[in-house]
Amino acid sequence: MPPRPFVLISEVGPRDGLQSVKATMPTEAKCRWIDALVAAGVREIEVASFVPPRLLPQMADAADVVRHALTHPGLTVMALVPNLRGAQAALNAGVHKLTMPVSASRAHSLANVRKTPEEMVEEVRAIARLRDEMAPSVKLEAGISTAFGCTLQGDVAEDDVIRLAVQCIAAGADESGLSDTVGYANPAQVRQRFRRLREELGEHAGAAHLHNTRGLGLANCLAAYDEGVRTFDSSLGGLGGCPYAPGASGNVVTEDLVFMFEAMAIDTGIDLTALFAARAPLAAGLPGEPLYGMTPDAGLPRNFAPAH
Repeated sequence: MPPRPFVLISEVGPRDGLQSVKATMPTEAKCRWIDALVAAGVREIEVASFVPPRLLPQMADAADVVRHALTHPGLTVMALVPNLRGAQAALNAGVHKLTMPVSASRAHSLANVRKTPEEMVEEVRAIARLRDEMAPSVKLEAGISTAFGCTLQGDVAEDDVIRLAVQCIAAGADESGLSDTVGYANPAQVRQRFRRLREELGEHAGAAHLHNTRGLGLANCLAAYDEGVRTFDSSLGGLGGCPYAPGASGNVVTEDLVFMFEAMAIDTGIDLTALFAARAPLAAGLPGEPLYGMTPDAGLPRNFAPAH
C-alpha cells in the first residue's frame, strides 16, 4: 500500500485564539491546554506572541508558556513576533519557529503594527539577520495578512500579495504563506492565489491561515489543499481573530478540519477523540467563552476509520 497523504495541522489557538478574547487565561491553564493538544497528536503549536503586555495582556506570560511547551519532545513551538524586539525575546525563550504578520493591506498594516508593508519587509530582513546570529536553526515564516481582502482597505490586489511574499523570502524568511485575516476569501480566489504563490516561491510557499467568518473555512482549506498546500493553521473551538481588523472572527475549527482530512483518508496524525477532550482544559481556562465546531457536537460517524 502506498503511504497515505499527510497534512500538518498547526494549532494557533493559544496565540490567535487567546489574543482575541477579553479574558486572560491563567498560565497554568494554558499549559494544561497545550499538554492536551500534544496528547492528541498535535505536532506544531503557536503558543504565544511576544508583544508589549500593555497592548495584549493575554500574552504577558509568553516566555513562561514557551518554556513549558519546550518540555514536549517532538513539538514544534512557534511564536508570533511583530518586530525585532519581540523576535529577540522569542529567540531568548527558545522557540523553534518565528511567525511574522506582514499585511498586504497598507491600512491594516498601519493599524496592526504601525508600519507600512515596505517597512515590514525591512523588519523581516532585520529579524532574519538576528536569527542567523542567535539561532540559525530557527525557522522564520512571514505570513501575508489580509491576502484576500481587508475590512479597512477593501480589495487587496493579487499582484501586491504575491510581490510582498516574494520580497519577504528575498529578505530572509524561510516560508511565506497566505492569511485570510478577515474571512473574505472564497475557494476560487484561494486556488488562484495559492497557485501563483507556489509558482513564484516553490518550496518556500507556506501555510494557509484561513478563517470561517462567513462559513467558507473548510471549503477554502480544501481549495488550498488541491493547489498543493500541506500546512494549515486552525484553532481549537474556532477561537480567534485580529483585534486590529474590524469584523475579523473565527479561525477554522481544528476539530472540523482534522475530521475533514481524516474522513478523506488524508493523515493528520491527530486522534480526534483526544482532540475533543482538549476542549475541556480550554473551557476551564476561559469559563463562559463560546466554543465552536460541528464535529464535536455531532460526534464521529459510526464505524469511522481515521487515516492514520
